[in-house]
Amino acid sequence: MTFEEKLLFEQSAVGRTGADLEEGTAEKLCTGQTPRQSIGLPEVSEPQVVRHFTRLSQQNYAIDTNFFPLGSCTMKHNPRINEKIARLDGFADIHPLQPDETVQGALALMYELEQWLCKLTGLAKTTLNPSAGAHGELTGAMIIRKAHEQRGNPRKIILVPDSAHGTNPATAAMCGYTCKTIPSNKDGLVDMAAFEEALNEDVAAFMLTNPNTCGLFEPNVKAIADKLHSIGAYFYCDGANFNAICGKVKPADLGVDVMQFNLHKTFSTPHGGGGPGSGPVAVCEALAPYLPTPHIQKNKNGTFKLQHNSANSIGRIRSFQGQFGMFVRALSYMKSHGVDGLTKASENAVLNANYVLAHLKNHFNTPFNKDDKSFCMHECLLSEKWQKQHGITTHEIAKALLDHKIHPMTVYFPLVVGGAMLIEPTESEPKEVLDQFIAVMKKIADEAKQPGAKEIFGKLPKQTFHKKLDEVKAARQPKTTFEGP
Repeated sequence: MTFEEKLLFEQSAVGRTGADLEEGTAEKLCTGQTPRQSIGLPEVSEPQVVRHFTRLSQQNYAIDTNFFPLGSCTMKHNPRINEKIARLDGFADIHPLQPDETVQGALALMYELEQWLCKLTGLAKTTLNPSAGAHGELTGAMIIRKAHEQRGNPRKIILVPDSAHGTNPATAAMCGYTCKTIPSNKDGLVDMAAFEEALNEDVAAFMLTNPNTCGLFEPNVKAIADKLHSIGAYFYCDGANFNAICGKVKPADLGVDVMQFNLHKTFSTPHGGGGPGSGPVAVCEALAPYLPTPHIQKNKNGTFKLQHNSANSIGRIRSFQGQFGMFVRALSYMKSHGVDGLTKASENAVLNANYVLAHLKNHFNTPFNKDDKSFCMHECLLSEKWQKQHGITTHEIAKALLDHKIHPMTVYFPLVVGGAMLIEPTESEPKEVLDQFIAVMKKIADEAKQPGAKEIFGKLPKQTFHKKLDEVKAARQPKTTFEGP
């Protein structure tokens, strides 16, 4: 991280090449260009290309090299056994347009994954089709709308807590609903008085993340479900934080009607640039007829087929049957752990978060976990309140972490807390890693109180090849093309 790798365009020299072409070669190459015709690409040697991409890889900050304390992003370790299984020829070398009889193993795997998700949630039926968590949200909202339409009234409103992921209100709007925000109370939970006041015959559903983005379990969840059902509305659970309760609580027992999963959060499939998303949706018995097609059907003789026709289905939501490689990885994770192992993973995630909280609550403001009897779930929430008294903001704390070669936690989210710092250590991290992170955070908190701290922190980071950036200018005037020297 001590140098900046130049673009290949900046390393280019006219006439330089990584391959030898015979003199006088007149015929066109497979690119359609005549030899040495300029097509605007860098002209570099083979060692330059190899070194360039090797150096870039060495600058990567990845879960394979370091700790990610990101909150609400769940950057957990992807076990290598999952990767090995996903690369088996029978899984890696198939195509979604193959006849069902030629991919029976793949269909069996998908069917088994659906059964696992139903078992873990207590819900009746699952679809694996959605491309990612947000797509799963959209699918769930479409199912709810379809169910209301079948009853003669699609309704007009979806209720969303103010601490929700931003995709929740976006999903509601995309499905034609008006989004009404329910405020949080002083404890970071749903304000029940405001929730009850918002209930009426126009409400289609309530979208609740539980545990919520403040890292807290909603204790009134069953009462919320009962009140929704009493007016004919549905309880949608955003399953983004299911990794905190998997194996401990079945959402169906809490009254949940529909729930999406983020396989990377709970079941270790690669996240972000490491692989495509996957957002299966599980529903209660009453909503099962509206699931998207195709369905995986198990025949009486034990074979499987994709069922493309369903009378009340919302129809196709994408071209094929979801992100199959992620299904392989998720089921591998489930089967290698078993229900007991998944339960232990949830317990360890909660334990790790509370360990961090216990060590940092006297050094940073904790908006909701104020006393020794107050605990968080899988992530702990701090704020800049105490440091801001000395002129130090969350933004500057995050930059200070970079100089300690630690990726910053999630900052300024959830929006219900000013200067939020959301930390999710996950079950993957050993105590020694957490102790190192805690020591650095304490050091930053102490340095923030020293004379002259505001000026010092204002110039961080110093150890990265890019020093303090003008982030406002970068956002408003991004440079997305190389313009040459």
